[in-house]
Amino acid sequence: MYAIVEIQGQQFKVEKDQKLYVNHFEAKEGVPIIFNKVLLVDNDGFITIGNPLIKGAKVEVSILRSLVKGDKILVFHKKRRKGYRKLNGHRQQFSQILIRNILI
Repeated sequence: MYAIVEIQGQQFKVEKDQKLYVNHFEAKEGVPIIFNKVLLVDNDGFITIGNPLIKGAKVEVSILRSLVKGDKILVFHKKRRKGYRKLNGHRQQFSQILIRNILI
């Protein structure tokens, strides 16, 4: 059984007991959260498609780690023959969640 759910504007294909990294949001670790924006559910070959959402369908998740930092991405700017060089770095922040249950 899997579902396609929208979390913070992004769509994810999720299954029960799956660990997933999503964009960082403020919540305490271990607290259950329910996402209501379920777009599609596949229940052993029986597919339910929403228009655009499935009424009454929910995905229960819990937060494993509230803040996980991604790899550092370096951006280097240079203008030739001018002596201009600039180095910027960025680390994306994520939250790790665990899919507890998919309810139809």
